[in-house]
Order: sequence, then structure tokens, then C-alpha cells
Amino acid sequence: MYGFTETATGKEHLALVYGELDPETPPLIRLHSECLTGDALFSARCDCGFQLSRAMQNIVDAGSGVLFYLRQEGRGIGLINKIRAYHLQDDGADTVEANERLGFAADMRDYNFCRGMLSFLNIKSVRLMTNNPRKVNALEKAGIKITERVALQEGNNPHNENYLKTKANKLGHMFDKSFVG
Repeated sequence: MYGFTETATGKEHLALVYGELDPETPPLIRLHSECLTGDALFSARCDCGFQLSRAMQNIVDAGSGVLFYLRQEGRGIGLINKIRAYHLQDDGADTVEANERLGFAADMRDYNFCRGMLSFLNIKSVRLMTNNPRKVNALEKAGIKITERVALQEGNNPHNENYLKTKANKLGHMFDKSFVG
């Protein structure tokens, strides 16, 4: 386990390394943004906790890899604003509309600082578990080669069906049609 402090924001991030990383072999990694409600409280209204659990299992199954736990709650708007967004969603807004009504962009997360974390671990190329094209673009822009994008489609349930459709339709998340229906 390695801790990092993001200089620009003071946020503390975590890298959980499982197994031995081979500098010649791109490790399986997950950039996972903190989601208290999904990760720790088992909320079914998002897919975060389900993805976190599957990502850790995939890393164990692969024999090695890294889970980066990034302190970017609520797509970067923070926990209190995320709760406010939940109330707007309860009144009919989707996840993007809720953030925008609160005066934020649909997704405020930044992945630029991940370059330093990856560099510290001597990682130059990765197998990235994600459905989010912004993560792919951010790593490529930071000079990290992505040898494979590994889909992470977990947690579809009646409580987050519209949330997942919004992620696909408005944020460009790459889901199989059978996953989001």
C-alpha cells in the first residue's frame, strides 16, 4: 500500500499493489474514484462498489496488479454536493443534470496526477479496467500506454438502470448493449 498527496489539491490517494509487478509486463490496473455510498455503504443506485469488488478480484485472478483509490468523491464534487445531487435525482434529474443544476460540470474528476503515481511504481504501460473513455484519454495524454482496455461491467440492477443508461448516453461510457439494455 502506497499513499500519495496530490500537490495541487492536498487530496490523499492510495495505490494498493497486489503481487509482484514485472516492469516488462503491463499490469492490470483500476483507477477507482472514491464512492462512500457505493464502496462502503453498499448503495445499489450506482455501480461503484460492484466495480471495486470485481476489480480487486480481477487483479487477484491475474496474479498481480494495482488498484488506485482516488479521492474524487461524487465525480469530483465532494460528498456533501453528491448528497445534494442525490436529492435532485430523487426529484427526477439524472446524474449529469443533477451535477449541472448544482453548478458543476457533469464530471469534475482529474486524472493528471496519476502519472506521478504510475511513475513511482515504474509503470509505463497498463491493462486498464474501465468503461470510461475519459480515463483512457487521460492516461494516454499522460504518456501511459494502454495495451488493453478491460471492460468492467458490474452491478446493473433495478436501482441504477437509469444511472447506467445516463453514463452510456451522456458520458460516453463503453458498455455492451446487453449490460445497459
